[in-house]
Amino acid sequence: MGVTPELERNYRVAFLRYLPRREEAPLHAAYEIGRSAVVQRITILDLAQLHHEVFLDVIQNTPEAELVGVTTAASEFFLEVLATYDMTQRSLLEQQRPPPTAER
Repeated sequence: MGVTPELERNYRVAFLRYLPRREEAPLHAAYEIGRSAVVQRITILDLAQLHHEVFLDVIQNTPEAELVGVTTAASEFFLEVLATYDMTQRSLLEQQRPPPTAER
């Protein structure tokens, strides 16, 4: 399916809002972006590519003294996007686990 223009726009806006102040609202938007991506069946690889493209645009214009902070913020944001994927995977793995056997 791939990343839609709307998802790309929402991702970029939320990411750029998060970088300067690292507030909760853009992190919540990141989480919602991840939820939406799962529902739309967008792959984790597509999200990684989107993150890379947006992050690359940002760091090209980032002063060297700010690179560590921007990189850390980018990681925090991306992990929030991926949180839904992590929860989904854990749920699937739990469903595949055989039920505990009763001791006799």
